[in-house]
Amino acid sequence: MFILHLETSTKVCSVALSQDGECIALKESNTDDYQHAEQLTIFIQDVLTQSSLTLKQLNAVSVSSGPGSYTGLRIGVSTAKGLCYALEIPLISVDSLYALAKVGSETYPDKQLCAMIDARRMEVYSAIYSPDMGAVKSISADILDEDSYSEFGPMICIGDGVGKIKELWKGTQRFIDEQIVCSARGQIDLAYEKMKREEFEDVAYFEPFYLKDFVLNTRKI
Repeated sequence: MFILHLETSTKVCSVALSQDGECIALKESNTDDYQHAEQLTIFIQDVLTQSSLTLKQLNAVSVSSGPGSYTGLRIGVSTAKGLCYALEIPLISVDSLYALAKVGSETYPDKQLCAMIDARRMEVYSAIYSPDMGAVKSISADILDEDSYSEFGPMICIGDGVGKIKELWKGTQRFIDEQIVCSARGQIDLAYEKMKREEFEDVAYFEPFYLKDFVLNTRKI
C-alpha cells in the first residue's frame, strides 16, 4: 500500500512516500521564501523516482489540512485533490499540528509537546499533545505572552512559531527546540491508519482548516 504525503502548511515544502506505514522516500526544503508552487510537483516526482514507482501505483494521497499558511495550504490541497481525481484514489487529511508533534515525538518520545506554527507577529497556531499523542490542548490560534500555556506544566515547544517566545519563556518549564519543524513524514502513521479504516475526504468539497481568528490566551491555573 503506497501513500504519497504532502506537507505545505509552513515555509517547509515536504513530500514523503510510504509503503504499509513505513517511510521509503522523503524530499523537503526549508527556506525563507514560500516555494511550494515551484517545488511541490518536482519533489513528488523525486520521491517516486527514488522508489522506482509511478503515479499509477499510488493507493492514496495524504495532505496537511491546516492550520497554517493560507497560500501553502491551498497549493498542497489543490495538488492533492488533482492527483486523487486524476488517479481515482482516496484523499486523506492530517492536522498540521498533529503531524508536527508526531515528528517531535521521534526526538522526545516521553515528553509533552507543544506544536506551534507561526501566524505572524506574536500569534501562533498551537496544540499540546501527551507522550501518547493524545490532545492535552486542542488546536487554537493565540497571541503569546509570558504566561501562555504555563498551566500545562513542563513541555517541549517545537515548530516554526517557537522563535517568538525564546526569550519570553527563558528559565521556565517550557523548553524550546527550534530544529524540529513540519515534515511530511509526520503524517505517515495516522494516514496509514485512516487508509485502513477508509476515513477519506470528499475530493470535490474538501477545504483546508485555516483557523483565521485569533484570541488572547488568558488561561491561568
